[in-house]
Amino acid sequence: MYKLIALDMDGTLLNSQGQISPRTHAAIAAARARGVTVVLASGRPLEGMSRYLAELGLTGQDDYVICYNGALVQQVADQRIIRSQLLSGSDASAIAALADELGVNVHGFSVSQGLISPRVSPYTEHESRLIDMPIKLLDFATLPADEQILKVMMIDPEPLLSPAIAKLPAELYQRYTVVRSAPYFLEFMNKRSNKGTGVAALAEHLGLDASQVIAVGDAGNDHHMIEYAGLGVAMGNATDDIKALAQHTTGRNDEDGVAQVIEHFILNA
Repeated sequence: MYKLIALDMDGTLLNSQGQISPRTHAAIAAARARGVTVVLASGRPLEGMSRYLAELGLTGQDDYVICYNGALVQQVADQRIIRSQLLSGSDASAIAALADELGVNVHGFSVSQGLISPRVSPYTEHESRLIDMPIKLLDFATLPADEQILKVMMIDPEPLLSPAIAKLPAELYQRYTVVRSAPYFLEFMNKRSNKGTGVAALAEHLGLDASQVIAVGDAGNDHHMIEYAGLGVAMGNATDDIKALAQHTTGRNDEDGVAQVIEHFILNA
């Protein structure tokens, strides 16, 4: 029996209006009433997830959240850290220097300074609005080597970002977890950080194994958790590679795809 369901947010839990549908809300509430732990697993920081956690009532001592694509696993009520695997200021400086060489923009998240960027691009502004976090302008070359960095992102329109990605050195993928969370976002995390390791750490904390976990997502940053889970589910709007990886494909995010999964595999099982 499934005891933990991990849900990506953008393109999965949230519809194209950025909302949780009434059917999905009801399905999550019903699953929780049966003792199933529901966790939101997102590339966003906690600040960008808080309103949805509150809407779903996922704010108690027994509620958890997976932030920054798995770099942080936290208890919601007191923000106690269950797992943390971060980058350093040296990593951020190196990635930013490479981004400059490739002609693409970059921003990142510092534990102490929040959303940092050497310049304000439209996609940094988009990120700032999405997560309700101000931008701090900062030259990444000036970051202390031991600065705690949650993740760094190369950010630009797909026609600019894709050619840059094609030029990335192979060793970069050995050093970092590299995932594409949107056509305009390429994210770099600690090699031991991804949504899969985050969900696995939470499952272990709860005394569960992978066979008791459902993971639902739509994009490249969901790959690891879909691969880890006993039941990996792709949204109907997921990328082709995620659909190929998943064991089950549900409806689109505008068709209550998350509710369909919960109803079928938990409520009506």
